[in-house]
Amino acid sequence: MADIVEEESKEVSGHVKWFDATRGFGFVLSDAVERDILLHVNVLRNFGQSSIAEGSLVQLRVVRSSRGFQALEILSIQAPEAVQDDAATDVPEFLRSVDDDVPYEPARVKWFDKGKGFGFANVFGNPEDVFIHAEVLRRCGLADLAPGEAVCIRSTDGQRGRLAVEVRPWEHFSA
Repeated sequence: MADIVEEESKEVSGHVKWFDATRGFGFVLSDAVERDILLHVNVLRNFGQSSIAEGSLVQLRVVRSSRGFQALEILSIQAPEAVQDDAATDVPEFLRSVDDDVPYEPARVKWFDKGKGFGFANVFGNPEDVFIHAEVLRRCGLADLAPGEAVCIRSTDGQRGRLAVEVRPWEHFSA
């Protein structure tokens, strides 16, 4: 971490400009500070996530260093607003709403290819693959998944099998 210019941290909110899990960092834009805020992957992991979607609203604690502002702690994350036309009839199955009584199930990511925009997971105790689309991750405030990563999903039956309609980090349900 760069030399701290101001010892005292402050709480700000902003939107994720971009985040690259491979490079291990990204930036948050906030009206409360004059420059972008560096968000390191370790700060994100301390919150229980390994990625975050562009446009997510974050509440965080920041400190000013010799290189600019850096996030010290994430206090909350709100996924970006889904842009959805209720009149649209061609909404993909994985973006359709489901009943609130559909439970979260523990699952493990089989594989996810960000470039292709999809991947698969398996619910514990069930060998059937569950399709996960990148747009579902984005709506849930995530940008990527790693093979073997534990998550909680809500899924539904689609025309070609099980579809994840919501994906959340495992840490949010295991704590």
